Amino acid sequence: MDERVDSFQKVDDVFYPTAETLEHARIKDYDAAYKESIRDRLVFWENAARELEWFSPWTRVLEWNYPWAKWYVGATCNITHNCLDRHLTSGRKNKVALIWVGEDNTERFFTYGELYRQVSRCANALKALGIRKSDRVAIYLPKIPEQTIAMLACARVGAIHTVVYSGFSAPALASRLEDSQPRLIITADVGYDRGKVIPLKPVVDDAVANSPFIETVVVVRREKGGPALSGPKELDWEDWLKREAPSCPAEVMDAEDPLYFLYTSGTTGKPKGVQHVHGGYMVGTYLTTKIVFDLTDDDIYFCVADPGWVTGHSYIVYGPLLNGATILMAEGKPDYPNPGRWWQLIERYGVTIFYTTPTAIRLLMKYGEEWPKKYDLSSLRILGSVGEPINPEAWRWYHRVTGSKLPIMDTWWQTETGMILVTPLACTKQKPGSAARPFLGIEADVVDREGKSLPPNTGGFAVITSPWPAMMRTIYKDPERYKVYWNTIPGCYTAGDVCRKDDDGYFFFMGRADDVIKVAGNRIGTAEVESALVSHQAVAEAAVIGKPHKTAGESIKAFIILKQRFQESPELIQALKDHVKHELGKIAVPHEIEIVTGLPKTRSGKIMRRVLKAKELGQNPGDISTLEE
Repeated sequence: MDERVDSFQKVDDVFYPTAETLEHARIKDYDAAYKESIRDRLVFWENAARELEWFSPWTRVLEWNYPWAKWYVGATCNITHNCLDRHLTSGRKNKVALIWVGEDNTERFFTYGELYRQVSRCANALKALGIRKSDRVAIYLPKIPEQTIAMLACARVGAIHTVVYSGFSAPALASRLEDSQPRLIITADVGYDRGKVIPLKPVVDDAVANSPFIETVVVVRREKGGPALSGPKELDWEDWLKREAPSCPAEVMDAEDPLYFLYTSGTTGKPKGVQHVHGGYMVGTYLTTKIVFDLTDDDIYFCVADPGWVTGHSYIVYGPLLNGATILMAEGKPDYPNPGRWWQLIERYGVTIFYTTPTAIRLLMKYGEEWPKKYDLSSLRILGSVGEPINPEAWRWYHRVTGSKLPIMDTWWQTETGMILVTPLACTKQKPGSAARPFLGIEADVVDREGKSLPPNTGGFAVITSPWPAMMRTIYKDPERYKVYWNTIPGCYTAGDVCRKDDDGYFFFMGRADDVIKVAGNRIGTAEVESALVSHQAVAEAAVIGKPHKTAGESIKAFIILKQRFQESPELIQALKDHVKHELGKIAVPHEIEIVTGLPKTRSGKIMRRVLKAKELGQNPGDISTLEE
């Protein structure tokens, strides 16, 4: 059966790097660098690993027993040694590692020396509780410095951290605790969201009520006069740390020892515990942060993700700290107290690298260009996008409001991959809506169900055809589920996304394979229809689903959020349909368009189309624990 996906979207504009960007770029010639990296991939990844410090060397770079991989076999290391200790002796001891800004604009600064001391105190406190190598520790904290400190402290003593986003409900937290069975959970009394106080401790109380494996609850106190801690099982964070020594040696870990479990956002079915390890994950996040974002010692790096998601793990905590970067971490939403929040922070701190999501960009588009124009954004030199395909109109807006000269790293990767796999580099030309080409050392393709490469501009399945260091090692407690990624299409890691490559080999991701709509014999990716809709001046955001249709197989229904100055009318609905017809052709025109005020999303920003579809068809939506309220 031919399961190719028809592609109707055409992108004609191409943006080339400026002379200034090219002069600064670490990689000057992508084609030459990529060809060299693939000529002997193991040498390439070995050279990358040699830029970091190891306690003992590897005997083999890769042991590959399909579909199981071991990287840097026999080597010992600890990722926190390279995040912290290495910088104390390289002149970065007094460099600012982390700038934190609270929702109320409270500031906290940590140099590499101070971060080392805080992590060491926390590591010693963990040891005092008997937490050792391979023990699990749950972290249920808002985006505050203690979240990063706790992650690093766990890794330092060899414990496996599982960070749970602090917006999850008690049942969602409890299900993750039941699976990972941690001995300790670290939380806070409250979080803050749009000026409201969000109680977190009661959520933890409910979640651990029937969790006999939780021995201790540590609470970061943010509110004065908050509820008293109850019993010896609960500890105050400050009291827990204050007597501990500010130095703690990093545990010697095998390169393949687990670093963390992270439960996927669950856009399809039950969340699963993705397992990453110290060695390969360290190399992959280090190198991609360095090269994709063209990182230098002078940069101020601002990623808006939460460490509760993989982007926060890889590109707020580990990747930037491995490179000795200065990280800006900001609590709060992009439009609170007003839509200038992030632009104001960029101006205030002289941010040079800004990494955000298409969802956030489209939210800010809704408020117009006058907000970014209020601020001096001239410090920026690299932009980034992550989370889902960025539609061309959002790409162009992002490019335009930041000065019309900056490269946008439209990165494609997953929780399971650990690191960026397909991306532009500062030296490459860019096409709005395209993630460009594979990162160095990565072999990616677009194939049919049998694994055969497809010709240009033919939609198929996005796959990776060889292992990479930061790849997940298994699904915790469910190795059979891990095998599905490698056994769906022979000889490939199958990402679950549909994609096409153009004549230049540029990847255009078209949505999830599960979301492909079959209309009158045509297989249409959701991303293309949504992109066409968002390119209309009235549309801020769009999601489309397929509905059963007697003659066509499926029809397309679109859910639309309008920009502030537009109102629903029959004329506007028809104009939207005409616009899609013009952009993509008659076959892709939605049969129905419904104007809505919100869309169901995971808290990491991905639209949950299956929830829309289930509601539309009167079905059970399945697991919705990650649904944004």
